[in-house]
Amino acid sequence: MGRTGVCCCCAALRPRYKRLVDNIFPEDPKDGLVKADMEKLTFYAVSAPEKLDRIGAYLAERLSRDVVRHRYGYVLIAMEALDQLLMACHSQSIKPFVESFLQMVAKLLESGEPKLQVLGTNSFVKFANIEEDTPSYHRRYDFFVSRFSAMCHSCHSDPETRTEIRIAGIRGIQGVVRKTVNDELRATIWEPQHMDKIVPSLLFNMQKIEDIDSRIGPPSSPTGGEKEENPAVLAENCFRELLGRATYGNMNNAVRPVFAHLDHHKLWDPNEFAVSCFKIIMYSIQAQYSHHVIQETLGHLDARKRDSPRVRAGIIQVLLEAVAIAAKGSIGPTVLEVFNTLLKHLRLSVDFELGERRSSTGSASFSTSSKESDERIVQNAIIQTIGFFGSNLPDYQRSEIMMFVMGKVPVFGTSSHSLDTSHLGDLGTRRIQIMLLRSLLMVTSGYNAKTIAAALPAPFLDPLLSPSLMEDSELRQLVLEILHNLIDRHDNRAKLRGIRIIPDVSDLKIKRDKISRQDVSFMKKHGQQLYRHIYLGCKEEDNVQKNFELLYTSLALITIELANEEVVIDLIRLAIALQDIVIINEDNLPMFNRCGVMALVAAYLNFLSQMIAVPAFCQHVSKVIETRTVEAPYFLPENIFKDKLTLPKSLEKHEKNLFFLTNKIAESLGGSGYSVERLSVPYVPQVTDEDRLSRRKSIVDTVSIQVDILPGNNTEDKVNTEEITFEALKKAIDNTGLEEQEKEKRRLVIEKFQKAPFEEIAAQCETKANFLHDRLAQILELTIRPPPSPSGTMTITAGHAHYQSVPVYEMKFPDLCVY
Repeated sequence: MGRTGVCCCCAALRPRYKRLVDNIFPEDPKDGLVKADMEKLTFYAVSAPEKLDRIGAYLAERLSRDVVRHRYGYVLIAMEALDQLLMACHSQSIKPFVESFLQMVAKLLESGEPKLQVLGTNSFVKFANIEEDTPSYHRRYDFFVSRFSAMCHSCHSDPETRTEIRIAGIRGIQGVVRKTVNDELRATIWEPQHMDKIVPSLLFNMQKIEDIDSRIGPPSSPTGGEKEENPAVLAENCFRELLGRATYGNMNNAVRPVFAHLDHHKLWDPNEFAVSCFKIIMYSIQAQYSHHVIQETLGHLDARKRDSPRVRAGIIQVLLEAVAIAAKGSIGPTVLEVFNTLLKHLRLSVDFELGERRSSTGSASFSTSSKESDERIVQNAIIQTIGFFGSNLPDYQRSEIMMFVMGKVPVFGTSSHSLDTSHLGDLGTRRIQIMLLRSLLMVTSGYNAKTIAAALPAPFLDPLLSPSLMEDSELRQLVLEILHNLIDRHDNRAKLRGIRIIPDVSDLKIKRDKISRQDVSFMKKHGQQLYRHIYLGCKEEDNVQKNFELLYTSLALITIELANEEVVIDLIRLAIALQDIVIINEDNLPMFNRCGVMALVAAYLNFLSQMIAVPAFCQHVSKVIETRTVEAPYFLPENIFKDKLTLPKSLEKHEKNLFFLTNKIAESLGGSGYSVERLSVPYVPQVTDEDRLSRRKSIVDTVSIQVDILPGNNTEDKVNTEEITFEALKKAIDNTGLEEQEKEKRRLVIEKFQKAPFEEIAAQCETKANFLHDRLAQILELTIRPPPSPSGTMTITAGHAHYQSVPVYEMKFPDLCVY
């Protein structure tokens, strides 16, 4: 009897390949493979490759029989022989042999013995590392994907055995990936039914990483011992390899199972593993495919929009990490889609928060307040994502995003593209405004345009300075901070932080360039809008210290970045007008606000006088500040913003030496070559349509009657002017009756004042004013009283021009006064 259990005579009649196979098995399996006979079998297989399929089939038959009989020693010998034959033969005839080999591996994997499963996995990994000359298109690995995935979830009672099986499963998946992923014509594992098994299996083992942060970022290089002993490390490296091989057509199939796994195991809250997982994804995939991951994340956020706030916040945090990495490379066509989706969810979050608040009215429910705070977490995550994404975009894309976000802010007079807040009410609209402006503040951070016109185009500046954004102290602060980001092109804000009297401005080492022609043009066109916003901002009763500090910084930055001689005169006129607000106090401002405005004017004129370096001007400013230090310390920023400062009850008895005087400033600047004629014309802000139609009080307490300036000077045209009646005056006073034709008329008037020569405008205004006065006297039978003093004049304001040449008349008519 031989080693095969048959008689020698019968053995001699067996085919040679069977005899060679039988001879490699020793009588005692503990002796291991008979190497001499294995060499003979290998030589025979190489010499006669057509016999390989029979050799493989016979080995498979013996292995199946030994597995059933639990003769595991012979199973090990058979697999060792198969591995050696597989490594030695590379001919076309190896393909039938491979089929037998895979059948034997499958047989081992199906067994319930852990050692056999590990043995089969090791053999498959060796096979996966062999590069075949030609692919086998009919070969499929469905069974191996399923079996290896199941091994990754092993729940064996013995921890060491469980770890060993899981490692084998991960290595098997890695082998399948390497064997199939590079050939697109072959039956591929990128199909959803395979990815739905492979990816969750890897993530399940990656969750066991104790120190997540140690493997966040680009691929690491763990040692060989770590790879073999730690399923988490091995699973992560396999996951990186899988994603690194993904192409355009199959990227989504690899990413979607990640969301399913995180949903199923509730890993969005807390989301540390989700964040680390997507960092691995973003660093592993090719950069040009990053937008696929972002699109999938946005889609999943839409699908889970009704989930708890913390789940949504977790998804948004993952999106933040993804876009932070993607913004450094290729973002693709998803830029606006990211912002649009996030803004939509911002509105939904505010809606949910207000809904919870309305439902809890009259009750002190802890759970309700907790939900509201959770919604705030969602909103802050959205703002952070919008801001971070926008700030990492190139400048040409960032300007588009600024316009896009500003277009979504619900303000008066903007297009219908803004977020729909009609059902949210005033509180919801304010919340949306604040959060969008906070997002815009982050987007504009670090933005450095070559010209101010590029940073503040009219479609962006007009809604940003809208009166509807001035109804709240926090909104005004955000608007000013956004302006600072865009105006400050030399990073001077940090040097100007805090409102104070600066002894020597040169110590600040202010950086500035000569103002460009484009910036001069911008100030001629839009300077009045900036002045008007600062002027009205100073008059708000709810101003706090931060508001005054930001207003001061705004004036200082305009001086540094945009001021030529003409702008300097305008800024001085603005500062004197702010001082007049306090002295006249038509708005009945609180004493703190009045003193705060005085301190603001002092700090700014001190800064301006040193910037333009006119000695006489500096001397006048310094003298007023010294006088205030002794007699009125509450007029200085170092004192007014201190706690427990005693404020005066009235400012009526203050002497002139406590105020900055226009004639003194004009005298000092005139001696240095400045054109100071306009200093004698008080600054009055423009009246816009928004002021007339908004809910805010008018910037002037009296009605301004605007007069058409006709193109001709002959009397016939003047006689044909539309007749002014009592009803016409009532219609002019009615702020709600504006129509398109009236808007166009006002636009033409403003344009005329901006572009026409001074002499022509003055002559036409005087003639028209006299004509208007005569007609009003005839129609209304008014008694006209001469001005109280010869200096009484009529101030005509339109556009950027201010003229003081026409006598003032006060008409006895209820609540109506023409200036």
